[in-house]
Amino acid sequence: MSLLRQGSQYLLIGLLQLLLDWAVFVAASALGLAAAPANLAGRASGAALGYWLNGRYTFADASGSRLGWPVFARFASLWLALTALSTLAVDLIARQLGLRWAWLGKPAVELGLACLGFFLMRRLVYRPGPG
Repeated sequence: MSLLRQGSQYLLIGLLQLLLDWAVFVAASALGLAAAPANLAGRASGAALGYWLNGRYTFADASGSRLGWPVFARFASLWLALTALSTLAVDLIARQLGLRWAWLGKPAVELGLACLGFFLMRRLVYRPGPG
């Protein structure tokens, strides 16, 4: 599959993930959850959606699927690393500038990580298998 097609599908799915992630983050933190755990809840929601959609459509092979335990293990490892970066950034914004700025800043943090995540997902997570 071409890089342009994968990139456009990843972008569309990423926007859906971002919307869900951000909505859960804002709702959880507005209800009193601290920024770091609210961010974890948001990212977990978005990740579940993104893992399935990207594996099923964006990075699928000719048979239509690249999902399974090996892919999930690579996905989870990368997700944990990117989530740590996201949570540190969002929590820092909330502590330094306040919760409302964290609500506004989270999409920018996530968009930056999504750019990095695309290439890492393509190379490390949903890579073609042997044969």
